[in-house]
Amino acid sequence: MSKCVVVFSGGQDSTTCLYWAKQNYSSVSAITFQYGQKHQAEINAAKKISELAGVVEHWVVDVTAMLKAKSALTDPEQNPGVFSQASEGRPNTWVPLRNAVFLNVAANYAVSWGSSCVVTGVSQEDGANYPDTTNAFIVAQQNAIALALGDVFEIKTPLMHKTKKQTVLFAKEITGCMEALKFSHTCYNGMTPPCGRCHSCVLRAQGFASAGIIDPIKMEG
Repeated sequence: MSKCVVVFSGGQDSTTCLYWAKQNYSSVSAITFQYGQKHQAEINAAKKISELAGVVEHWVVDVTAMLKAKSALTDPEQNPGVFSQASEGRPNTWVPLRNAVFLNVAANYAVSWGSSCVVTGVSQEDGANYPDTTNAFIVAQQNAIALALGDVFEIKTPLMHKTKKQTVLFAKEITGCMEALKFSHTCYNGMTPPCGRCHSCVLRAQGFASAGIIDPIKMEG
C-alpha cells in the first residue's frame, strides 16, 4: 500500500495537493500546523476539508514554541498590507525556517505512520520570494531527512513549477478538488469572505481570472 502525508494548511495549494495525493496514493493522511498564526481560519478550513476528503488521519500539531518571527502572520502589531505587483524583496509574511520545521515534523509523523513520503504545496513560481519554497530547498531538505533516517524518503511538490493559472487548471482536472476549494482559506488577514487585497488573495484571484474559471469561494459567497 502506498501511503503519504500531506502538509495541509487548508489553503488553495495544499487542498490541491491533498486531492492530487488521493489520486496517486492508496492511503493519505494530513498534518496541519498551529505555529502562532493570528487567525484560526485556515485550521478550521483544514479540518473541514480533511473530513470532506476522507483522509485516514488528520493531525493538528502545535509548533508555536519552535518558531519565533516578526512576521505579519504572527505579530499582532504588523499588518500583511496591500499587495503591490511592484513590491521587491522578501514580504513581511515570511516566517524564517517555517517550512523546514513543518517538513521535519511531517516526516517524523509519516515514518511513524509507516510512510516514506510527504507532499507539500510549495511553489517557486508564485512570486512569494520565500527561500524555503524553492526546488533547491526541497531537494536539500529531502536529502537531509533521508540521511537522518538512514533510508529513502521523498518530498513531493506537485505545484513546484506551476504558475497560479496552471495550478487552477491542474485542480480542475482532479476529481473533487474544485468542490473542496470552496471551503479553502488563503487570506492573510483571516477574513471570510477574503479581503481581496493581501498578497495571497491577489495571487489567487489572478490565477483564477487568468485560467478563466470562477473561484469556488466566490460561488460559495
